[in-house]
Amino acid sequence: MKITFTQLIFLIALSLITGCKNEPSTKRVDRENTILLEDLKEEQGPTFEKGATPRNVILVIGDGTGINQISALQYYKDGKIHYEDFPVIGLSKTSSTSLITDSAAAGTALACGEKTFNKAIGVNAQGQDLVNLTEFMSQKGGSSGLIATSSITHATPASFYAHHTNRNDHEIIASFLPNAPIDFFAGAGLKYFRDRKDQVNLLDTFAQKGFTIETSSLKAYPEAKKLGYLLADKDMPTMIEGRGTFLEDASNLAINHLSSNEQGFLLMVEGSQVDWGGHDNDFDYMISELIDLDNTLGRLMAYAQKDQNTLIVVTGDHATGGLALSADQGDYNTIKPTFSSTGHNADWIPVFAYGPGAELFSGVYENTMIFHKIKSLLSRQK
Repeated sequence: MKITFTQLIFLIALSLITGCKNEPSTKRVDRENTILLEDLKEEQGPTFEKGATPRNVILVIGDGTGINQISALQYYKDGKIHYEDFPVIGLSKTSSTSLITDSAAAGTALACGEKTFNKAIGVNAQGQDLVNLTEFMSQKGGSSGLIATSSITHATPASFYAHHTNRNDHEIIASFLPNAPIDFFAGAGLKYFRDRKDQVNLLDTFAQKGFTIETSSLKAYPEAKKLGYLLADKDMPTMIEGRGTFLEDASNLAINHLSSNEQGFLLMVEGSQVDWGGHDNDFDYMISELIDLDNTLGRLMAYAQKDQNTLIVVTGDHATGGLALSADQGDYNTIKPTFSSTGHNADWIPVFAYGPGAELFSGVYENTMIFHKIKSLLSRQK
């Protein structure tokens, strides 16, 4: 078909008009606009040189917290979501020696760097003791702390100081803590230390080991060499019951206590009861616990941004309950959270990182690699 000169001019003009309409959607403003880039830098906070080494590491574990639990914050939390502050994100694979892990095997993977059988605390698949991160930190002269909204003898915190084949033996697990290289702990489980079947009062043992133990409140003891808080017989109250800012306040106390060590510190903070809300298929319970954990992330991130020598790694040990954020009967403007089980799931779990060495935590890897990545960074210290 022949095109006249007039038609050619019309087609050229049409293409120019079309190009103008499409230009805003194809122009790479985010890469070329220096003002926008500065805004992004300010929003994401300071950057760190590749290969930088942290002096301190804070490992935050949301028990039973997968990507759907975290996604729910967007819809159910008022105010800032602190998970969004982390510039580096990876994914971990959580299977134990079974396809689906429990918290003990997952805690052992994170604390000790090896896959093991469900119910195992700090031992490998053959039942042999493994060196955990707090023991490694002690060997290099650093300090360690543990915080949980469960009993301090529960599966996750126990994996950072005990070595036993059955997570349910709380009194046996408790007996490890006074002798472990732990300088600060806060949680519940007083009965496993004071009201024991063997009649041994481990509070006396703590005193012999230089601990100051508080059983009523998060009272500060600035001169204490070692600090322990056992604030409930079995587990801390839920957020719905009025636990308040325990997790934030305990984290602040821990940092104040541990940061005096020039060799650095390792702090493990667990939001234990997100998992329990999932097991109960109780969304209100679950999300209130996760909001508490997210608020605590804000407190920890503020410290790390000021300190500039602290790496924060945030992950979950597994997901629980098969949570889905589904449309309510086809109404795409209404979310109806639903659960598909009362047990654990085999999902990949997100890992968030900020601080010197954070770049190591991108990608996809086994949960055991979180231990090895942290150990590698701490080993670089002179």
